[in-house]
Amino acid sequence: MTKTPPKKHGLGDGIYTVADIAAILQLPAPKVRRWLAAYWNQYAWTVDRSVAVNFQALVEFYVLYHLGEAGIDTAEVIRAKTALAEWFKTPFPFAQKNVVENIRTDQFRIYLELEGHIISLDGAKQLNLDFIQQFFHKLDFDNASIALRFWPRGKEKSIVVDPQRQFGHPVIAKTNIYPETIFGLFQGGETIPFICSAYDLTEKDVNDAIAYCQAA
Repeated sequence: MTKTPPKKHGLGDGIYTVADIAAILQLPAPKVRRWLAAYWNQYAWTVDRSVAVNFQALVEFYVLYHLGEAGIDTAEVIRAKTALAEWFKTPFPFAQKNVVENIRTDQFRIYLELEGHIISLDGAKQLNLDFIQQFFHKLDFDNASIALRFWPRGKEKSIVVDPQRQFGHPVIAKTNIYPETIFGLFQGGETIPFICSAYDLTEKDVNDAIAYCQAA
């Protein structure tokens, strides 16, 4: 496969560094850096020493990360990615609803069963499907079944990652308010009722923002 260095992403695509990916996906930064390096040429754009990826790459990376943790060789994952990219006509097939929804595993293999076809991936250990299924339920998809938004702590919480808003930085749903803004006020001694009043937020919004920042 010929690797073409990607171009800089545009507005509405989202901008995520290694630190952003680690915080949003709740993964250890050293492992994020190591696994992402394996797919760098396919995903990232670089300025000086700073590297970033877009929202679709952020979503796809989570799946690829867990496939790698299951012991699947990088070259094998890239071969599957290439085949799926041609099949679904998208550079980010692992951000595609049909792919994420149909990852399967048994005692001997990890595979994708799609429209009667099976793509098999041999791993060194069994993939924990709970991670993938929980991740799937935190995603919103557009009409083309491509990942549209990500709810890092679940859709019942108020924090959303939407590449169309604030360059894809996590915000409180239905607003453009960063959770870090709320958390900073809380750490500074402001009460939750005051924060709710000042920013026209519900108590749940404020508590969800605080919990997100504490977890990150």
